[in-house]
Formats: sequence, C-alpha cells, structure tokens
Amino acid sequence: MAGKNKKGGGGGAPSKLSRKKDGHAKSKQKFAEEVVLKFAGVDRLSSKLFDLHCHSTCSDGHLSPEFVVARAFRNGVKVLALTDHDTMAGVPAAMQAARKYGMRVIPGIEISAKTVHRKSGRGGAISATTEEPVHILAYYGCCGPSNCGQLEKKLAEVREGRFIRAKEMVRKLKVLQKPIKWENVLRIAGEGVAPGRPHVARALFEAGHVDSVGQAFTKYLYNDGPAYARGAELPAEEVVNLIQQTGGVSVLAHPWALKDPIPLIEQLANVGLHGVEVYRSDGRHPVFGSVAEACNLAKIGGSDFHARGDPEETDLGAIALPAGALHEFLKLADPVWSSAVENILQDFAEGKLEGIGKDNESCLMEKVEIWKGDICLTNVQLPGEEEEVMCLRLSPWLTEEERQMLDKVASKFGLRSTLLKDENHTALAVYRQ
Repeated sequence: MAGKNKKGGGGGAPSKLSRKKDGHAKSKQKFAEEVVLKFAGVDRLSSKLFDLHCHSTCSDGHLSPEFVVARAFRNGVKVLALTDHDTMAGVPAAMQAARKYGMRVIPGIEISAKTVHRKSGRGGAISATTEEPVHILAYYGCCGPSNCGQLEKKLAEVREGRFIRAKEMVRKLKVLQKPIKWENVLRIAGEGVAPGRPHVARALFEAGHVDSVGQAFTKYLYNDGPAYARGAELPAEEVVNLIQQTGGVSVLAHPWALKDPIPLIEQLANVGLHGVEVYRSDGRHPVFGSVAEACNLAKIGGSDFHARGDPEETDLGAIALPAGALHEFLKLADPVWSSAVENILQDFAEGKLEGIGKDNESCLMEKVEIWKGDICLTNVQLPGEEEEVMCLRLSPWLTEEERQMLDKVASKFGLRSTLLKDENHTALAVYRQ
C-alpha cells in the first residue's frame, strides 16, 4: 500500500536505536570539542586552532622562532608545535613569544631517521638492501622532555652527522663540476645550525648552477641522486624508542613521501609509534587514514611551514584538524606527558636538577641548552621560612586537575608544594622539605 514502509525500509522516521546512536555520536563530539577548547585555552572552535608541524631558522626554516609564533597568531593559531629538524633550540624562544599572544606552544622536534628496504632474490635470500630517510615527529608536554640528557646526546650525534653529510654533498658537487663553497653553506644555514639539503640547495642556486632551489633537488640532491649523501640518522625503531624513553609522543611525518610506507607504519606501530600524519592541505589522506585506524594510531597533521617564499607553500594554520582527531591525540598524550613530569619531579627530589637552570625573565631553563620546557628552578621566599627556598616551578599551562595530581606525586617523593602567582598565571612549584 502506498505511503507505508516495511520494517527497516528507508523513508520512515528514525528508529529508537538510530536516535540513540546519533545522540551518542553528538555527545562524543561535544566532549571532544570541550577537551580541545580547554587545552587551547579558548571558548570557540576554529579550523586553524592547531598547527602541529612547522620549522624555524633553528633548522631549515626562514623565520626565527619568535616570528613563526607571531605569524601563527596572526593566522588564528592558538596551539603551535615547533618541530625543527634534530634540535629543540628554538623552543624556549617560541614559548616566551607565545606568552605575549596568549598562545600555547607544544615543545616538539622532527628527528631524522632511516629505514632499510630489503630485496629478496632467489630462494628468499636477501639480494640487496637500500636505506631511505624517514622523519619522526616528537611532541612533549608543557614541562618538556624527561631524561633530556639522553635525548640531547642522540640529537647531537644526528646533528654532527648532518655536518659530515653536507660536506660530502659539497665534495660530490665539485666532482660534478658544480662547485659551491662550504662557507656559503654554513652562512645560509646560520650560526650554530646543522646544515641540511635545503642549505646546500640554496648555495647551488646562489652559485648559478641551477635556476631554483627546487631544481637543485630534482637534478642533484634527491634521494640517491648524484650529489646525495647519507648522514648519521638513527633507525626509525630506535627513534620511536628514544621518544618513548624521554616522555614524548611519536608520529610518522608525511608518509606519502616514502617509497613503501604501509609496512613501515605497521612495523613502527608494533614498537610503540603513537600516530601518523594524515591531514594535508587537500584534506584527510584516505589511504593513510585507513592504515592509521587499522593500527590504532592517532591521525594528525600540520602545515610543515618553512617560510620559503613559495606562493604554493601551505601556511601556518591552513591544515584543518577535526576536533575528534585532536581529542584522540591529546587523550593518548596525556598519560605520556604526565609520566614525564613525574620523572622530572623524581629527579628534583633526588637533587639531579640543581645547577641546570636559574630563574630568569622568561621563566625557562636556559642555562643548559638541553632543557626545553616551560619550567624553571627559582629561589622563593615562602611564608614561615627564614631563608629563600629553591623551588622547581612547573608550567602554568598545567590544568587544575593536573596540578592536584602532581601535588600527590610530589608528596610521594617527599616534596612539598606551593602555588606561585603573578598577574597573569598560577603555577605549581615544588620544593624539598
């Protein structure tokens, strides 16, 4: 009969089960949005709220950390991860600059790694092996990495390898009758910056050997190209383990640039990889989104902004990340970052942090280069104490719930706690009894 629907047919009113599912989905979405807004410290969602991948002059970017933060703020970004190659040198300056704008900076890094492809011959025997560069992003909590000495030691080895690698590229270019001066490569890289392929490419362009920096890559510097050279990259599995051991969240960067990424994603997921870059300027990558879901990995993305001056370059804040994806990232990061702060508190309780930081204008530990987090050692005059007491001041970005949890942790290590306040922030500080 016309106008009637069979059970389960389309066109009728939604079933009770369907309405229940819709309500659950909306509730889940609302909760995810609330978590994201709270982390960002804002009350309204925006597609430009987060950018989790960018570079500064501390590696191969063209803007200083301060100007990267300023540009991000101008573009509407509220949470920015600075992820320079193999160094966290720009993080303190970025965090200090972010305070002026009410932004949050996630201390990050993009670590150079490698994977090995094995080609089987007759009978299954390995007939050949080739290496491919892989980049793995590490994200740390607001108080920075734990075991920072271990992290910096490995990063220093990788950076030293970048110098050796760049010199080898210069040597190969000379053989190819495309000579460039080593001094120019270092000048382009900047003082104290480990040179990379982009700096060699720029030197080639300035010397007139190519028509553009891009052409330097396509003609000479591409992977296994005539002037390509390998550095001291760590195996990708070792990098994932290093990030775990130092209290970070590990994410495979731009998998679409790899030759055979899916087996690598599965392999790294088995050793503790947390996520994969999935979102790009053209939206969510369907293949890597599905692989990430199959491997139970977080799905994130970022602009990978370098300020190259290319009109086609993706700008800061241009990658739209759904609230659900950000919530999943923050949910898996929370216990990792909390554990890192616990380790820092334990080190303080055991007297391992004295001498590596001092109170300063930006409230950052800058006396020793390896410390990269919004945290400092400071002498405080506490009520009832005759002399100033050395305190470990933790990041004011910690939530009230996190402060309460860390207050209990501090007590477990024999530490006492107090709140330090200024006109803009409240921070938990701990001290020995």
